[in-house]
Amino acid sequence: MNILFVADPLEAFQVYKDTTFSMIREAQRRGHRVCACEPRHLTWRSGDLVHAETREILLTGGEEEWFQVSRTAVKPLKDFDAILMRKDPPFDSEYFYATHLLEQAEREGAKVFNRPSALRDHPEKLAIMEFPQFVSPTLVTRSADEVRRFHEEHGEIILKPLDGMGGMGIFRVGPEGLNLGSIIETLNQHGATTIMVQRFVPEISQGDKRVLVIGGRVVPFCLARIPQGSEIRGNLAAGGKGVAQPISERDREIAETIGPLLSERGLLLIGLDVIGDCLTEINVTSPTCFQEITQQAGFDVPAMFLDALEEAVDRDRTVL
Repeated sequence: MNILFVADPLEAFQVYKDTTFSMIREAQRRGHRVCACEPRHLTWRSGDLVHAETREILLTGGEEEWFQVSRTAVKPLKDFDAILMRKDPPFDSEYFYATHLLEQAEREGAKVFNRPSALRDHPEKLAIMEFPQFVSPTLVTRSADEVRRFHEEHGEIILKPLDGMGGMGIFRVGPEGLNLGSIIETLNQHGATTIMVQRFVPEISQGDKRVLVIGGRVVPFCLARIPQGSEIRGNLAAGGKGVAQPISERDREIAETIGPLLSERGLLLIGLDVIGDCLTEINVTSPTCFQEITQQAGFDVPAMFLDALEEAVDRDRTVL
């Protein structure tokens, strides 16, 4: 296959842990041709196809200069067998516009994973609200009064922005409500911005688990991201410690309910965040933790992903 990765700059990859790198390595191990570009390299001229300025790359085996460019070319996206949208959050205006260009490329015949319309339709924090049976009590609002009433009802709460990533902007407020007013003002900007509020789940001390679902199938190991020191955030970007472990029966119940449904909607890869028994987020833009699970548990997540990608491309070819 000819595969195009739409991602962040390759030069910034931390290859010892980067999930997109592990996908590229597995793809080249199987003999697939790999190209890469950034969203800024996508171009759509009226009356023409969506193109991208691409670099065909080969792995060097090193960690610093981990790739070499064998060829550059401006190519129609439909000429690739598969396009992987792996741009990291935030889901800002530029990300939004990129999904529209990729969706146009789909209309021209390109195969994009995850599907651009599905990326837009499943904002990573709001998406959990479709599955109330799996979430702790949750409120989405601009209203400071609603937040205060929620706090009075549940006592200990978590407040977070809808567009945060890596644990950014997450606050915990205890029963005494210290600084609640200031936190609300900071997050919702005096009613201008919608925020999410959730009942605090004390099992965070045991880790914020990343459960991966690939092609509707559940990876049997998760990565528990355990807060360190005085932190309440388990995110690796916030200093959490990642520990691979078998998924629990509850993890499997959540993943086997949500995974096939979202797979049918065009999401080849999703990452479910689970604290205790509660679903807290559905990651669809650029789910990670492949390398940590593979290295610690011995389960080859990149191989499972490439199997699913090859299967999806072959299935589309059969349909055509």
